[in-house]
Formats: sequence, C-alpha cells, structure tokens
Amino acid sequence: MEQQTIKQRQVAAMIQREFSVVLQNEGRLIYGDALVTVTRVRMSSDMGIAYVYLSVYNSVYKQEVIKEMWENLVRLRTELGKRIRKQVRRIPRLKFFIDDTLDQVEEIDKLFQKINGEKNVMRSMKDAQQDREED
Repeated sequence: MEQQTIKQRQVAAMIQREFSVVLQNEGRLIYGDALVTVTRVRMSSDMGIAYVYLSVYNSVYKQEVIKEMWENLVRLRTELGKRIRKQVRRIPRLKFFIDDTLDQVEEIDKLFQKINGEKNVMRSMKDAQQDREED
C-alpha cells in the first residue's frame, strides 16, 4: 500500500475515532454481544473510500459479525456522516476488513510458550540423566 499523505492520515484518525463511537452506540443492535473495535483506518487517495480494519472479540463467528455490518452499511455510514459531515466534503464509502493481527500474535505467543516448555522439559530430562550418571 502506498504512503498516506498527512491529510489522509488526519481524516483516517478522525474516522477511526468517530466510527468507534458509532459502533458503541449502534453495535449492540447490529451484531449483539460481540465486541468490535476499530484498529485502523486507511483512506483511498481521493478520500472517497475508508478502509476500516476491525477486531472482533467475544464471538466465534467473526465473519458473521462483519456480514451483519455490511448488511447495516447504510445505517452505519449515515451515523458516521452525522458525526463528521462538518469536517469533510463528502462522507467516504466504508469497506470493512477483519484485523486478525491480535489473533496471530496470540497464536505465535502460544507457539513460543510450547517451544520454551519443550526446551525446559528436554533440559530437565538431560539434567536428570546426568544426575543418574553421577549416582
């Protein structure tokens, strides 16, 4: 992805802030008990599209939550528009993506714990063998 201009970053940050508030207000009605956070927003070069990256918690079916958001896109965009209309020329179209970075970090962390655990077990067994040889 190309480098974002200062204006793109400013608008993206504003949309991230304001869309987070929209999700706090409207989210429960759309996708129930899931917790959805806006992790990042990137703007297209013409500022017409906001690429919204979302983390979904408290739901096994993350794709379903995103699907619900797509089905309620008009409502979400309208609510966002009410909040940002005085700061932008036009309300950007929204495109939603799952940001699974935290899930990946958690998986990697589990792998490291497993590897470290195996090292400790292997070291312990080696120490045990040395102890037996010394006896």
